[in-house]
Amino acid sequence: MNNEYRIASIRELRDQQIKFAPRGKRSEQADRAEKLLTEIDPVRDYPFDFLFYRVTEVRPDSTGYRLIKGTDVVHDLRLFVEDITDSMNLRVEEAAEPVHTVEDLSKMFNVSTKTISRWRDQGLVSRRFLAEGRKRVGFLHSSVERFVSQNKNRVARGERFSQLSDSERDDILDRARRIAATGANLSEVARTVAQEVGRSTETIRYTIKKFDQQNPTMAVFPEQREVLSEEDKRAIFQQHHRGISTVILAKRYRRTRGSIVRILNEQRAAKIMELQLDYIPNPVFEDPSMVESILSELPVSSEPTRKLKAPIGLPAYLASLYDVPLLTREQEYHLFRKMNYLKHAAAEMRDKLDLKIPSVAMMEQIEELYEKSVDVKNKIVQSNLRLVVSIAKRHLAPNDDFFGLISDGNMSLIRAAEKFDYSRGNKFSTYASWAIMKNFARTIPDEFKHQDRFRTSNEEVFDFQQDRRADNFAMEIDQATRTDQIQKILHTLDQREQQIIVRRFGLDHRFEPLTLKEVGEAMGVTKERVRQLEARALSKLRAAADQAKIDLPE
Repeated sequence: MNNEYRIASIRELRDQQIKFAPRGKRSEQADRAEKLLTEIDPVRDYPFDFLFYRVTEVRPDSTGYRLIKGTDVVHDLRLFVEDITDSMNLRVEEAAEPVHTVEDLSKMFNVSTKTISRWRDQGLVSRRFLAEGRKRVGFLHSSVERFVSQNKNRVARGERFSQLSDSERDDILDRARRIAATGANLSEVARTVAQEVGRSTETIRYTIKKFDQQNPTMAVFPEQREVLSEEDKRAIFQQHHRGISTVILAKRYRRTRGSIVRILNEQRAAKIMELQLDYIPNPVFEDPSMVESILSELPVSSEPTRKLKAPIGLPAYLASLYDVPLLTREQEYHLFRKMNYLKHAAAEMRDKLDLKIPSVAMMEQIEELYEKSVDVKNKIVQSNLRLVVSIAKRHLAPNDDFFGLISDGNMSLIRAAEKFDYSRGNKFSTYASWAIMKNFARTIPDEFKHQDRFRTSNEEVFDFQQDRRADNFAMEIDQATRTDQIQKILHTLDQREQQIIVRRFGLDHRFEPLTLKEVGEAMGVTKERVRQLEARALSKLRAAADQAKIDLPE
């Protein structure tokens, strides 16, 4: 059953009545709503003001003329009756007439409880009562009689087809086994058998699943009882991402298409939980009147755009960076506020995401907000890439790798864009310059140490003619000591962190170091998630190294 309201106004009406209306009034409103249900024509549209008055006998404050589809009215009024009676905590004994349970109706009409659930969706009004200390769904006798009188054919059809004889059930199971042996999944088997025996697909599906649950050793689909591992689920998600349809995946893993879709949604939700949605908060994010301004287009600069000339000697693709106009202070503020608001909105929505039954619409909104925030960040970074080139040129030494410096500087720029607090009124270029130079100051000394191992000039070759090697036996001892120290501090990490560090830095001599993307593909997670885990692991290792008094490179 679908228990989500389709009309926000009726949901709000329910909330108001539960909160403010006395218990007696709520009982009257439930009766009026049920009576109104019998008069609603699903093919017509109805003004909300009319519905509001019929349920409450009060004229609404608004003068708006909102039309609502009849099918939505029927759906929401049924929920309204159930929710209002649920709030009353009414005991079965207090009801003015007999109350029937789902099981009572199942026996009364000789139908399954699933059929009763379908009847509720088709207009059988249910209420909630206190029975034996807990809330249970119940049906007033008058509600049942009203539904039967209006749905005689449906009730008769349910009575005729609901119950299967033993021979009919055995015939269905024999047919199902024969078709399942060809590799068909449960949905395909149910549809085929339903056509052969003249029953509904849902009846066949229910019969097979119930038999398999009660008789696992003789099950038609024994594989359905097996639980897929997390590795299998990740593989399903990756295959679907590469374009393999849910129909093929259902056959490949002997599952129903619905179960494959659920797995895909669960994996998609897990990916969303790994999205980098840290943001700089701002009070204006909580003001709905500011949303339109925050999400508006980039303001046009009042000053004429001045094209800067690229320094001489730069490669073409670096020189092209100077064609991108610089941002004004107002434009920069606008973009940073927009980027952080988009991540704020995505994070707020992600907190409400139900990981067990994730909403596809909600996941699409979160992903869309995240992608928009990335687009805005890229625009900020692109407008400041020339800053990296300028700083790299100032830090460039004769033996430095210029393009390596550019790459490191770009990463520092991206991180700076994510951490910059735009609300303080400072220019981003000041903050980013400090971050880039700090990174260069930390990495360049290490680069010098590595370059000393690869001297190429004649003078450097002559310098190396003198044998300055230490005693081989002592070197082996030192190497063994370092290996032992590394293994000791590696054990301070959990298994996944150890795996990332070993693969990223080539600590297993049998394999070459891997990139973030390659490690992510091997472990079934995103490149960004690997980066986060690597940073956390390195932080743990530094702490462990300090505690063990192991010298680290400065």
